[in-house]
Order: sequence, then C-alpha cells, then structure tokens
Amino acid sequence: MIEFKNIKKSYKNNVILENFNLNIEDGNLVVLIGSSGCGKTTLLKMINRLIESTSGEILVNGKNINQMDPIELRRSIGYVIQQTGLFPHMTVKENIEIIPKLMGKSQEEIDRKTIDLLNMVGLEPEKYSDRYPVELSGGQQQRIGVARAFATDAEIILMDEPFSALDPITRAELQEELFNIQKEYRKTIVFVTHDMDEAINLADKICILKDGKILQYDTPENILKNPAGEYVEEFVGKNKIWTKPEMIKAEDVMISKPVTVSPKRNLLQAREIMREKKVDSLLVINKEGKLLGYITLEIIQKIEEKNILVEEVMNKNPECVCGDKNLPELLEIFNNLKKGYLPVCSDEGKLLGLVTRSSLISVLSSQYIEMGGDN
Repeated sequence: MIEFKNIKKSYKNNVILENFNLNIEDGNLVVLIGSSGCGKTTLLKMINRLIESTSGEILVNGKNINQMDPIELRRSIGYVIQQTGLFPHMTVKENIEIIPKLMGKSQEEIDRKTIDLLNMVGLEPEKYSDRYPVELSGGQQQRIGVARAFATDAEIILMDEPFSALDPITRAELQEELFNIQKEYRKTIVFVTHDMDEAINLADKICILKDGKILQYDTPENILKNPAGEYVEEFVGKNKIWTKPEMIKAEDVMISKPVTVSPKRNLLQAREIMREKKVDSLLVINKEGKLLGYITLEIIQKIEEKNILVEEVMNKNPECVCGDKNLPELLEIFNNLKKGYLPVCSDEGKLLGLVTRSSLISVLSSQYIEMGGDN
C-alpha cells in the first residue's frame, strides 16, 4: 500500500533521513514512534506531500506520489492532527462535509455519510451537527477530526499525535474508539505518537525510529518479547510485557520438552520412567508426536498386572490448549482444572509442550521478584 524507497530528507546540511526504506501493508495500523527529532512526523507528512523528500520515492498502491497532483493526493488521504484543525466558523456538519463537497459528491450522499460518521465516532447527529467547535470539549473536537478524516472513504488515514493533548481518560476512550473503528473498516492508518502504551494499544505493527533509522519494525507482541537491542528495550520499558498479560502466550511459559511415553510401553516401564524423571504422570504420544492421552502413577498402582500396555489403560481424553492461549485465559482454565498440568498442542494435535501450575507460579513469582528488585 505505502512504500518508502531510498528516501532522503535534508535541510541544508542537516540530514534527517537517508536511505530510508519501509513497507506499510494494506489495512494495517502502523505506529511511527521515537524520541523528538527521529523523523517520524517528517515521514508522515511526506505521504501527503506536506513535506517533499530530497530524493527517493514514495509509492501508494504502486504509484509514485510525485507524479500525482498534490491537492488531489491530499483530498484522497484522511489527515488528523493534534490541534484537530477544525474550521471555527463552520458547524460540525460543515467541517465533516467540506472535502466530499469539493470532490463533487451529491448532497444526499454527503448527508447520509455525515450521519453515519457521527454515529461511528459516538456523537449523536441530532445533538452535534449544528454545533460549532468552540461548543465542544477537546475530546469531542478530536472525534470530529477523526470523522472528517473518514469522510472521503479514503483508503489511507494519517494521524499525527491526535490524542496527545487530551486528558488520560478521554485519551483512553478515543484510543478504544479508534481501535474498534479500525477493526471494522480496516483502513491503512499511519499514526505518530511518542507514547509506547498508546502504540501497543493501537498498532498492528510498530516502527521504532532513532536518528532517522529503523531500529525495529514488528508487531507489538514481538517488540515486547524480543526487543532489538538495548535502546529498544529501554525505550519500550523493561518488563513492559507484564503490563500486557494477554500478550504472554502458553508457548512462552510452557515446558518445551515434557516427559512422554509410547503407548506400546507396559505399565512397569512407564512407572520406571516416572521414577527416573521424578514425575507422577506421563503424556502418551505416538511416533509422530501426536498426543493420545495421559497416564498417572495412581492408575498404575491400582493395576496388579504390570505387563498391560499403557494404551489399554491410559486416559484417552486429554484436555489441551493451543500455543497462542494467553496468560489470563490459562489462569482461568487452571482455576477450573482438577489436574495440575495442561498440554500445549498444535492444531493437528501434535504435542508442543506442557504448562503446569508450578511452572506458571514460577514464572509469575520470578517476574514479581525481578520487578521488585528494580524499585
């Protein structure tokens, strides 16, 4: 959708960006983040040519934007800024309608769209259409700014720190509103912020910048789990992942090589494996690694004939979870689980690992101790 190719931007002898390359995929909300002067706002404003690159190309849907009329380009791209940019002498309705009218849309279509947009951002059309910006709160003005950006059915929306001037409660509400709107409409949104929490809350992908260079471009989850270097780790914040427990998955906390047994082993052999490995149950898998069931020491002790095969007496209805089950979900499952462990399996039923109550407690307690040690 949007491609930066070998972009350079300099002001006299001051080079802001050099040999910059980035691909933003269709339908993604991508956050550009970094300290002041890293080039994030410059990059955003290059997309609608409010700032021209010194060299290189920016492609939108494969077309070089330098070959497009800048006025037409800007009308086709939604733009939301911190100060909202609403015209104070125009009503809410007139502010939203201005670009569609310039594009020659019919009044009937514009009226219908305006009502839909006001509803989309949580403002009643009958109550707010004829108000002026001065009669609105900061949060309401910013909602109108978002509605206006969507008014042209633009595929691309640019947002330059749109919520940073708002109080924390209103800001959180608008972040949630934008998140829900994006899930429904799947626009390509490029969002500039200096707030990592905001980036994590909103982004499909985050681009962390420093001195005009990309340090990491990845999903919030991967950045939290695998920061690319010390600067990113410090910028994101150590232990930040623990403020987002839904991003911690079963695959992150599981034992990757649990003790297993073949269904063709007899009970005597199974008991010896338990004794050697100091466990009281075994997961039963076939030679392809598929989970078939489990057997416990309690079951073995109740059966006198130890030559019986494991497959004959094992529990054949093992409960398991997929690797992307998150931490709150795991904790809830364990609260309702009689066993102290939970196998982790692929969609095809192949055993990937094992989460136990003790391993969960160990992970959580070690993190608590580590975070306490930082204070």
